[in-house]
Amino acid sequence: MSTTDLVAELAKKSGLVWVTYGGRDHAVWHEWVGDAVCVVSGGSEQSLPRVADQDTVTISLRSKSTRALAARVEARVEVVAPGSEHWETVTTALRAGRLNLADTATAVDRWAAESVVVRLVPDAPASTPSAIAHDLSRTTPLLSR
Repeated sequence: MSTTDLVAELAKKSGLVWVTYGGRDHAVWHEWVGDAVCVVSGGSEQSLPRVADQDTVTISLRSKSTRALAARVEARVEVVAPGSEHWETVTTALRAGRLNLADTATAVDRWAAESVVVRLVPDAPASTPSAIAHDLSRTTPLLSR
């Protein structure tokens, strides 16, 4: 299975992923769109401070059934600007997947004004449980086996 296939399978089954950069882990809701984990951050949405300034991040994905860490992958950060090639597709998916969205009709406009939308594109082989099992006891956030 390719890295993209593995990450896609895990990301589609889970409402949260952990994004790590700058020595910090951030649990975030996301949507898998095309070939990337897509996230909206800032304003009244979840916080991923200065994610747009990062070249790469690490994404940790867990198994939905066991909640155990299933894979980690390095991902390239791509900012999705309003009007860009991916804007409509990504924001449509994010709006559809956002739980308890009070302003469904205007959310995308609000995101354009006050948030940043990013695509986190896996660009390295994923580490799977056998490769990272020795590290689970030190994982932050704490993920069970």
